[in-house]
Amino acid sequence: MKKIILVAGATGDLGFRIIKALANKDVEIRAVVRSSSNSDKITSLENLGVKIYRVDAWSIEELSIPCKNVSCVISSLAGLRDVIIDAQKILLDAAISAGVTRFIPSDYSLDFTKFSHGENRNLDLRREFHKYLDSTSIASTSIFNGAFAELILGEMPLILSKQKMILHWGSADYKWGFTNKDNTAEFTANVALDDSSPRYLRVAGDLISPREIKAVVSEITGQKYRLFRPGGQWLLGNIIKIARKFDAAEHDLYPAWQGMQYMHNMIDERSTIEKLDNDRYPEIQWATLKDVLISNQ
Repeated sequence: MKKIILVAGATGDLGFRIIKALANKDVEIRAVVRSSSNSDKITSLENLGVKIYRVDAWSIEELSIPCKNVSCVISSLAGLRDVIIDAQKILLDAAISAGVTRFIPSDYSLDFTKFSHGENRNLDLRREFHKYLDSTSIASTSIFNGAFAELILGEMPLILSKQKMILHWGSADYKWGFTNKDNTAEFTANVALDDSSPRYLRVAGDLISPREIKAVVSEITGQKYRLFRPGGQWLLGNIIKIARKFDAAEHDLYPAWQGMQYMHNMIDERSTIEKLDNDRYPEIQWATLKDVLISNQ
């Protein structure tokens, strides 16, 4: 019999990519969506053969119905405490009550197990959810993919095109982990079907330093870029504190200071990846940062 995989957050960017990756496999795909979700996005899911379950109250009772006979629940929910903690807990409890044996939480980040509370708000929420997740009997796998490579195109202002600079904090030779969204989605789809998946898996489409990014961007554009280092980790940390204190967007999902917190973690040596799990599924063709930049020219 086909395995049944349930995806929560399927109308989001990453969630839809996970659905498309699953559609290439011999599985039955279910998606749980809010009744208020965008109808066009739901139609796109249905066109991929996804069975849609609409919910109103997001309760254990409602969610346990689509979880019936499911082998793995994938969460790609995005949000703050009301989503990452509250909504995900309900989803997890519904999965357990329905007899689901495996759960993939909405992590998709750098390895936050190495960091402490207070260093990154969004990662703090995921770590808090993990305490609850690990107290249950369900098998789970967290996927750490570093930073999404697409962020370098805008949300993570490393490439300063007008100034012909590569902005970096700290060492110009410390390697950062980037993975594009399609690779992350494809890896997640494989993990959902892999009953032997361990608790944590770490991947990176590219491990690349600011100096190497400078060389790549210079090659692609045919223009000479240079490195710009305004300061180190200590200075960035203080800028974050000031930015957060005077920012009215405390309850936004991705305020500017949140992006800076993530950068602060990326340049920290605790983010070093000792061993990548890229070769766990040999069929995946990993895209480098250069591939991402070329495809978005």
